[in-house]
Amino acid sequence: MVKQIKIGTMVRGKELPDTLAYIENLGKYGFESIEITFGGDATWITDIADYAKQIRECAEKNGMIISALGVYGNPLIPEGDKTLKSLELVIDNAALFGANVIAGFTGRIPQEPMVESIPKFKEVFTPLTARAADKGLKIAFENCLMGGSWSWGSWNVACNPTMWEKLFDAIPANNLGLEWEPCHQMTQLIEPLPQLRKWAPKVFHVHGKDATILHEVIAEKGIHCGEPFVRHRTPGFGDSNWTEIISILRQNNYEGTIDIEGWHDPVYRDELELTGQVHGLNYLKFCRGGDLIPPFHP
Repeated sequence: MVKQIKIGTMVRGKELPDTLAYIENLGKYGFESIEITFGGDATWITDIADYAKQIRECAEKNGMIISALGVYGNPLIPEGDKTLKSLELVIDNAALFGANVIAGFTGRIPQEPMVESIPKFKEVFTPLTARAADKGLKIAFENCLMGGSWSWGSWNVACNPTMWEKLFDAIPANNLGLEWEPCHQMTQLIEPLPQLRKWAPKVFHVHGKDATILHEVIAEKGIHCGEPFVRHRTPGFGDSNWTEIISILRQNNYEGTIDIEGWHDPVYRDELELTGQVHGLNYLKFCRGGDLIPPFHP
């Protein structure tokens, strides 16, 4: 039976009263899934079984599944010990949330070229990948530069196809893949659609975030002029063809969700944040073809 690609959003994992209230409010608008993101640290949770139970029950009561758990820190450095422990924590307890994807960054050896992080990446993520596989989980790396470049940076090296090939060669595991979004590729002037057609089998989770490229800035001043040449946008306000993105995902039997990554749009933010996210939700539902209609067999 064909499964619908659910459209949802990201929720910051905070103390229970705040997180539950936020999820309850989302339930008014038709979101279908949520990714719980803990930043770089989930170790503050004292009773994760109770935490997971209450969040899962709240989500399900409001018509949503928990699609992924996100830990976005740098586990490759000594200062990233809490991030590493957090990854272990969410892997060990993902089933309590009902999630089957663990999302995050690869980490990076600071201020070194990307390839210098490969040995430490292999050392850290080989046991994490096996730990996840033992529990039927997938690990998905977000494709964000985090302000870095090929030569230097502080957070993440899973940013472009050259590094994806090196990462997956270093750990050739079926449950290791990508948390993909077009925005982070467009900020590098990469065309998202041909890239997705090639890499879709490795995409385990999708962030609903778009971008607008300011071609006039590039044409006049280039990309090193100190002015932004691209803006992060909520889907429905950017340049990407989400109808084709979803078609490519369907053609590759994508089993995950598309969860809007908010808090970035330069216009629909602050008091307009939820307005923008709900527009993005309805826009993405339109791009997937609306609701799933069962076939008729007379």
